[in-house]
Amino acid sequence: MPGYTTKDIRNIAIVGHTGAGKTSLCEAFLHSTGITTRLGSVTAKTSHLDLDEEEKEHLHSIDSHVLHVSAHNKVINIIDTPGAPDFIGPAVAALAAVETAMVVVNAAGGIQVNTRRMRDMARNFDLGRVIVINHIDAENADLGTLVTMLRKSFGDVLAPVNLPANGGKAVIDCISREGGETDILSVAEAHTNIIERVSECDEALITKYLDEGTLSEEIVRANFVRAMVAGTIVPILFTNALKDVGIKDLLEFIADCCPSPLEGKQRTIVQGEKEEPIKVDGPFVGQVFKVAVDHKTHIKYPFMRAFGGTLKPDAQLMASGDRKGNRTGHLMKFEGADHKDVDAVIAGDIFAVSKLDLHIGNTVFAEPREGTVAMPKLPTPMYSLAVTAKSRGDEAKIGDAVRRFLDTDPCFKVVHDPETHEMVISGTGDQHLRMILNKMHKLYKVDVDTKPPKIPYKETITAKADGHYRHKKQTGGAGQFGEVFLTVEPLERGSEPTLSWNWDIFGGTIPINFEPAVKKGVTELMVEGALAGFHLQDIKVSITDGKHHPVDSKEVAFKIAGKLAFKDAILKAKPVLLEPIVNVEVTVPSDHVGDITGDLAQRRGRPTGQEMLPGDLTIITAQVPLSKLSDYHSRLSSITGGKGSYTMELSHYENVPAMDAQSVIAKYQPRKTEEE
Repeated sequence: MPGYTTKDIRNIAIVGHTGAGKTSLCEAFLHSTGITTRLGSVTAKTSHLDLDEEEKEHLHSIDSHVLHVSAHNKVINIIDTPGAPDFIGPAVAALAAVETAMVVVNAAGGIQVNTRRMRDMARNFDLGRVIVINHIDAENADLGTLVTMLRKSFGDVLAPVNLPANGGKAVIDCISREGGETDILSVAEAHTNIIERVSECDEALITKYLDEGTLSEEIVRANFVRAMVAGTIVPILFTNALKDVGIKDLLEFIADCCPSPLEGKQRTIVQGEKEEPIKVDGPFVGQVFKVAVDHKTHIKYPFMRAFGGTLKPDAQLMASGDRKGNRTGHLMKFEGADHKDVDAVIAGDIFAVSKLDLHIGNTVFAEPREGTVAMPKLPTPMYSLAVTAKSRGDEAKIGDAVRRFLDTDPCFKVVHDPETHEMVISGTGDQHLRMILNKMHKLYKVDVDTKPPKIPYKETITAKADGHYRHKKQTGGAGQFGEVFLTVEPLERGSEPTLSWNWDIFGGTIPINFEPAVKKGVTELMVEGALAGFHLQDIKVSITDGKHHPVDSKEVAFKIAGKLAFKDAILKAKPVLLEPIVNVEVTVPSDHVGDITGDLAQRRGRPTGQEMLPGDLTIITAQVPLSKLSDYHSRLSSITGGKGSYTMELSHYENVPAMDAQSVIAKYQPRKTEEE
């Protein structure tokens, strides 16, 4: 068993925008605690964490990396996450494994796209948050203004718990001290602010503070974790990872003031409408938040967070719903690419196993059972490319490569279009998919041609209507007969499931044994579409009447009758085409705002907001049809001279304007079936 308990564990996800210095901060942790003998450098390509060739080439992380250090008698598990918006998937998945999200901000770069997104996701997932302002000696850094902007953007709960001093060469603790010379702000004001924020987590503390006018350092420290968990304080700390400024102070803060697995967000097992708390001393429960594959040995390593129970190497592990498990074998603690075996894992810890066929998001148990632990909501992959092999015979290689990326990347999706016979890969952006294609070339020696795929339109109805079809086919032998009457009506947009099914047959006009055949026909049309070849959604179907023949009625006859009766009703029910609308967040130099808003308007974009950032940058948010963004990457680069960036995420579906809908429908060439 490990020489520590669950209350001694701290789990931290290091998140934020690319260039903030997250990996450099982790390298400083490793060096400061004596795990490494040299300070790894991202720019010098000597990092102990960014070991992937793509990471070295682009000088930033593209996947999360797991490490752990010991400081102040605590075991601190750290997940270093990517900061580029296109690689946000591993960062979001990492939140599933921790109690605290540490949002790192570049002192010169300020609030950027992923600063905001990851802070919001951590808050929405009920995690404790810490803001770390890194590179405090950066040229042109205005730390005082940055703190003001952070508090303006994220709220007055933000409170500095230390302040930079001596020209960024040191930091002064504001919890224990009430005075001192600093580079910005006032220690006394910061000290008072901390007390006020901490007192708000408990009515008794508020009363004590109001009565006495202050709280002792012991009381503040004793209640700091409660305040973080309650969200009444989001601490700000200052560091310079490259020069070892504030690193020991930050490690001490994590050990003393960040929540343990016993104090932070408590996970539950959800099964249907039932929700069950996870017991620390109960049976083992874990969740996979990362999967890595060694490209030389092809060994698969699922990384997990243990929420309850103890796990030993001879135990069986199985995903929710499985009846048969697999022996775990080695239990490992990772340090970048290096790892060591451990003899047991306790609740709250982060570890890895090898060779088990598990996937990101899987809830795992040591005994057969149902239920899942909730994951943070992962971004919907909205940027797609249709790919085909450049060389004949490479289709199998593409399939093998794609399966490995699906295992390791939570925001990479693949579908096969049955009509165009295209393989469509989807990710969070152009950079994301280009990285995958580069890896496909380097690791699997396969090249592909790419082109924009079809936009994933949907179809639905806007009115109630009846449908009917009589299928009668007589050949030399046995015939086919089936007749179906049905009614369709619209459901609320975005309903789950997308098809509501009612079998309202009375008197046996259609024997119950033909219900699966009728439903199969309806389901087929839900996939094929009736208007322009896109999936149907949000429809209630009621089978109301029909006829059968004691000899000629067969399943195939009722499948055809059900499908075409459904189509008959759909075409009478005022069908409409739906298009995906995405939330777009564009970050550009402020002098390009007019050009960008004008360009978005031409794409039928609806502006939803603007915000000024330090460094003369502006964030523009809008809702835009996905169909209008196929060339946006190149257009944005052209307008801003390569200085603009954007992210997009699915918002909702809405009706396509009539003229555009006619154009889409006109391109549809329905496949004529024999029965039609």
